[in-house]
Amino acid sequence: MVDTIPVRFEVLDERFASVGGDSVMEQPFSGGRWLEGPAYSAAGRFLLFSDIPNDRVMRYDEITGRTDIFAAGADFPNGRTVDRQGRFISCEHGGRRVTRLEHDGSVTVLADSYRGQRFNSPNDVVTSADGAVWFTDPSYGIRSDYEGHQAEEEIGGRYVYRLGPDGGLDVVADDFTQPNGLAFSADETHLFIVDSEERHIRVFEVEGGGLSGGAVFAADAAGYDGIRFDSRGRLWGAAHDGVHCYEPDGSLVGKLLVPEVVSNLAFGGRQRNHLYLTATTSLYTLRVNFSGARYR
Repeated sequence: MVDTIPVRFEVLDERFASVGGDSVMEQPFSGGRWLEGPAYSAAGRFLLFSDIPNDRVMRYDEITGRTDIFAAGADFPNGRTVDRQGRFISCEHGGRRVTRLEHDGSVTVLADSYRGQRFNSPNDVVTSADGAVWFTDPSYGIRSDYEGHQAEEEIGGRYVYRLGPDGGLDVVADDFTQPNGLAFSADETHLFIVDSEERHIRVFEVEGGGLSGGAVFAADAAGYDGIRFDSRGRLWGAAHDGVHCYEPDGSLVGKLLVPEVVSNLAFGGRQRNHLYLTATTSLYTLRVNFSGARYR
């Protein structure tokens, strides 16, 4: 039997008053140590997510409600996304690399080093319409053996990268303390990036294969992890007390309160209105009256 908890939306601004959905959140899985990286397959109607310290990938089936082990001994995976061809792209702490799961089940290494030096521990990843892969590389996975393998930094910085469709790899932001979650606006003109150590979200203008700007969009004393946009242009950020919702002007208008620290979120379902949350030990799901952003 699936556990449930009451849904608690906290309205901080009248613009958030119409947000709602299910009266309860389902908790189909609660056996993790630190869950991360939810990504939804529209073709298969399932969600993959990471249980990093247990070094495994879990698979939640939207139709049956079952959660099973998808892969074990998976190189301590963290964040992931699904590209325009329906393939999962994952960040691996253990392998210190970014990989792609092909439709035939094989794994392609997209990037594992920059100028001959290994990455720290790629954390979160998004793709753009031109086929580029953008990812963050903080040091969390090499700090200890808990979420990866303890090791020294080789590159000497914690950067944000863009892997172009031609295979070219570039640093697009080099002034982060610990870059983490990232998300494009729906039209891909702006890229929002979390700095977990500084406890804020920054916004950049996308200019070709690079970024400019970098002003602070939102800040919170508890910090943020993963972020995602909905179809109304609102940014949802995973936080210690749940998920925070920001209007395009940067106003915090409301929260979805959760009894565990939320690490990340994803939209799924046929109408993209099925909200998935990874939160410490548990996966939470609920249907909402808004949907995730649709990218071009």
